[in-house]
Amino acid sequence: MPGGPGTLPYAIAPRTEGTPPVTAFPQARNRRAALLGAVCVLALAGCGDGDPDAGTNGVGKLAADKIQSTSVTAADAADAVRLSGTVVTSGLTYTLDMRLKSDGGSGSVTSKGSTFGLLRIGEELYLKADADFWNSNGDSGAGGALHGKYVKVPQGDPSYKKFSGFTDKDVLLSSLLTLHGSLATDGHHAQNGVRTIRITGDDGSGGTLDVSLEGKPYPLRLVRAGGAGTLTFSDWGKSFTVTQPADDDTVDYGKQLPSS
Repeated sequence: MPGGPGTLPYAIAPRTEGTPPVTAFPQARNRRAALLGAVCVLALAGCGDGDPDAGTNGVGKLAADKIQSTSVTAADAADAVRLSGTVVTSGLTYTLDMRLKSDGGSGSVTSKGSTFGLLRIGEELYLKADADFWNSNGDSGAGGALHGKYVKVPQGDPSYKKFSGFTDKDVLLSSLLTLHGSLATDGHHAQNGVRTIRITGDDGSGGTLDVSLEGKPYPLRLVRAGGAGTLTFSDWGKSFTVTQPADDDTVDYGKQLPSS
C-alpha cells in the first residue's frame, strides 16, 4: 500500500542509477514562476491603474479654481502657520521665517544682507537688530544703543505698515495665496512627505500652488508669478505664544525711528 513500510512518499519518484532526481509538484513550481512574473510586470508598469486620490481628502478630484478656494478657506480658518522662503517686492528680496497667528507673530526677516527680528503683539510692533543693521540704515550714532534691543515701531512711522505686514497672518496670506491667469491642475506631487495636488496659473507663469491631500487642504508650497519668490507653509494650526519683551530690553523712540 502507498505510504506503507518500505514504500517511498508519493511526491518523490524512485531514482535509478544515472538518472537525475525528479522534483515534486512541477505544477506548483510553474504557478509560483507565473506569479513572480506577474509581479515583475506590475512593478515595471508602475501599477498605473491605481487611483492617486485613494485615501486622500478628495481635493485632488476638484476643479483647479475650487482647489484654490478650498485651500484659502482652510488657511483662513487655521489658528496659526509657519511661513518661510522669499518674497520679492518693490525690487527688494526678503527672506522670511515667520510664525503667524491672528493676534501676533514673530520671526526673522533678511534683506540686503541684514537680518532683523520682528515681534508683534496686538497692535504693538517691535524690531530687533544688531548695531550693523542700524548703522547701515542711516544712524551710525544709534547702532550701539539699539544693538540687541526690541525697538518699538511707532504706528505713524513709514516702516510700521511695511514691517507689520510680515507679521499679520490675514494680510500676508490674502496677498500671497493668489495665482494669476487661467487655472489648471498639474498632477500629484509631494512636499516633505505629504501628498499634494498642484495647481497653476497660465501653465505656471502665473504661479503654482501645492495643496495638501492629507488632512485639511492647507497650502504647502507657493511659487509666485513672475519670479516674485517661493514660500513654504507648515505647522498649520499649531499655536504659539508671543510674549511682551521686558522693559529693560525695549527702546521706545516715540513718533519716528531714527532711520526713517
